[in-house]
Amino acid sequence: MSNLNLAVRDSSTMLRRNLLHARRYPSLTLNLLLTPVMLLLLFVYVFGDAMSAGIGGGDRSDYVAYIVPGLLLMTIGSTTIGTAVSVSNDMTEGVIARFRTMAIHRGSVLIGHVIGSVVQSIMSVVLVGAVGLAIGFRSADATALEWLAAFGLLVLFTVALTWIAVGMGLVSPNAEAASNNAMPLIFLPLISSTFVPVDSMPGWFQPVAEYQPFTPAVETLRGLLLGTGIGHNGWLALVWCLALTALGYFWSTSKFDSDPK
Repeated sequence: MSNLNLAVRDSSTMLRRNLLHARRYPSLTLNLLLTPVMLLLLFVYVFGDAMSAGIGGGDRSDYVAYIVPGLLLMTIGSTTIGTAVSVSNDMTEGVIARFRTMAIHRGSVLIGHVIGSVVQSIMSVVLVGAVGLAIGFRSADATALEWLAAFGLLVLFTVALTWIAVGMGLVSPNAEAASNNAMPLIFLPLISSTFVPVDSMPGWFQPVAEYQPFTPAVETLRGLLLGTGIGHNGWLALVWCLALTALGYFWSTSKFDSDPK
């Protein structure tokens, strides 16, 4: 069997393994998914009118349109925390050590985690998007090409954060540490343009919020879905996705190859 065929076969097996784990232990995914859903409902129904006035909107529906794209990306960050925990469990419970003794493609273990996490994250995004539609989000101005570009951005962003989460799981001594190490993936959206425009923040803080990974991605997704301007955010979002993917991939593979456990 060729190396490519071996990699595809073993990666498919590892993907099924991770999806089965997610199905058997759904509590972690559900807990992480509830965070963006609860934030969406809280900000729309409790703070919606005030926040809408703050962004220059007319009523709560304007804030629904503003916040949903950011919450979709925050959902990705929340879901990938489960990836860090899952990878850490595999490393600390000896599963990886057993895989190392078997005649399987070495990279298939990480590839299975990554693809499984991407599938779960996209499913979570669909669920949060459904909640957004149920409370009034509409994207009537988006063309089919813009919808396709928005989906592509979500997938790229998911892959980028998933590789970072895999690296966090590999360097964590246990599942609790992995969860704590991955918390920036939830914290960063809170200091981005997800909830309020960057120009409404203090002047000294605006560069921090503007040039971190989430803000360009949020503004690009918002522009694609709502027909607003994207400007330089599209290129920034793409650069961030590619840079984080490369960083997470080389970090994860180097740590996995060097770890004797």
